[in-house]
Amino acid sequence: MEKQNIIMNLGIVFATALVITYILTPYAKRLACKLGAIDVPEDNRRVHEKPIPSLGGVAIYFSFIITSVILTVFSKNMSFNSELKGILLGATLIVIIGIIDDIKQISAKYKLAVQILAALIAVYGGVTINFVKFPLANTESGLVFLKALKVPVTIFWIIGITNTINLIDGLDGLAAGVSTIASLSLAVVAYNVGQYSATILLVVLAGSSLGFLPYNFNPAQIFMGDAGSLVIGYLLATISVAGLIKGATTVAVAIPVLALGVPVFDATFAIVRRLRNKRPIMEADKGHLHHRLLEHGLSQKQTVLILYVVSSVLGGSSIIISDIARSSAYLIIGVISILTLYGAYRIGITKKVAEKREAKI
Repeated sequence: MEKQNIIMNLGIVFATALVITYILTPYAKRLACKLGAIDVPEDNRRVHEKPIPSLGGVAIYFSFIITSVILTVFSKNMSFNSELKGILLGATLIVIIGIIDDIKQISAKYKLAVQILAALIAVYGGVTINFVKFPLANTESGLVFLKALKVPVTIFWIIGITNTINLIDGLDGLAAGVSTIASLSLAVVAYNVGQYSATILLVVLAGSSLGFLPYNFNPAQIFMGDAGSLVIGYLLATISVAGLIKGATTVAVAIPVLALGVPVFDATFAIVRRLRNKRPIMEADKGHLHHRLLEHGLSQKQTVLILYVVSSVLGGSSIIISDIARSSAYLIIGVISILTLYGAYRIGITKKVAEKREAKI
């Protein structure tokens, strides 16, 4: 009975965040038009053909903040502790730089500097990767404590995951849908291991992301912009550290990587592709996963739906490996890795892209 009540309460939390985003998004659209935050398809990487307002991420951000603050007051499983303060403050910094970039594009190095600062704020609040579990480690528990490396490793993780969502935000509804699936997958894992604060925050993020989708699915009325993709990535990165990676399980790090498989693998292959073709890592191209699927004759909707399915399979796999024997978990991770490499080879995601170089990711 208690479990049913918890699930019902999580459903209410999810619906609350969803409704708030749904209500706020039209106001975000008006704000975008007033401030000139319009995504104009000026280069061949853009898939849309007409100018679309951005700043949808503002609605997602406020939905997450409002719902989370309400829950700290009324939920016994949520407290306004230092970790949550650090996450919310860092997210605020990220959304501000995202808004500025959506209105007037700024240099990638300035965005990176702000991301580092936001990551440091979360770390100062207590969001740190203190150890990893490595089966070959020469310790009784198999734990490798990072000690002085915990801060740079955590910062690297937060910045990396923050930008993966931004990289896949190239088709209507793709980033919002994949973020929803990843958030729900991680919420299930967090719930199963007793991390209830992380569960609630992930459910809030899932609801906030899904509430934006009716306006963003093809044909999109508004884009989430950097204000949305960066803040969602930041929240996924920090909450997964606070609630999952700190767990002393062998595959703790693999769980969020799998749940975020579509953006993580796409970002990884983008780096490999650019290095292989001797192009700067920060230089954009039209070789991302969704671009390749479009080149194979799929429509926008078909591409997005296929990536939803892939994301769901990977998210389901992350749930499974969190609750099975270590050897079985390694087997699943190995099979997924092989299939991912094979799929990447078949669609040519690491091949050179014949297009004009761009200056921004």
